[in-house]
Amino acid sequence: MADGDKRAPAGAAPGAGRSDLPIRLASAAVMLVLAGLALWQGGRVLDLFIGLVAFACLAEFTVLVARATANIPYRLAALIAGALYIGGAAAVLVGASEPILVLILGVTIFTDSGAYFAGRAIGGPRIAPRISPSKTWAGLGGGMVASALWTGAWAWAIERGFAGLGPGAPPALPWDDALPAYVALGAGLAVLAQAGDFLESWLKRRAGVKDSSRLIPGHGGVFDRVDGLLPVALAMGGMAASVAA
Repeated sequence: MADGDKRAPAGAAPGAGRSDLPIRLASAAVMLVLAGLALWQGGRVLDLFIGLVAFACLAEFTVLVARATANIPYRLAALIAGALYIGGAAAVLVGASEPILVLILGVTIFTDSGAYFAGRAIGGPRIAPRISPSKTWAGLGGGMVASALWTGAWAWAIERGFAGLGPGAPPALPWDDALPAYVALGAGLAVLAQAGDFLESWLKRRAGVKDSSRLIPGHGGVFDRVDGLLPVALAMGGMAASVAA
């Protein structure tokens, strides 16, 4: 996930930081269409799409690690951890039902969007300026609220048996009891998404680069787009495993 509450530097000319907005919007539209088509096709097409995204993400992660440290043992440890981190999230996504995939993608998108708009509109104190100078507490709060609203809407759709969300969905609690739980879940997952963003920001800072790659015009690399999705997917996988047990 790219920096959600990114703002133009102080003293920049009006409109600075917005000149690439058309490119960003076009790239975002293409990504959403590709992801939507893969989700609609499902089966092997979806699995292949997830695998390609995971492969590209791991490749970018490997380059960042190589730039971040010349210490071979550290590199090996980081690569093993990265493979487990990215591969584990990919495995969860491959094995997840369509409703859970929709939930995970929605949490990531709404967290990113909520953080972006709240960060720009409110600003205020930064969370960790040495790691990610653009991240503010207001942005985090906005992301949590947006994600909580999304999970509440998702739960409502599950309860009502909306087409495409009913079959394969986990058993829902009675609506009166489930709403607070889903809202809290959304807020908590937003924190995890932001933590994933911080992890990648820290790694990029160590590597001395702004983006994980230049693969996606206006957005950087694949890792930049899925950094928040990875911990959310792992958390949902862990929850599913605990329920199954």
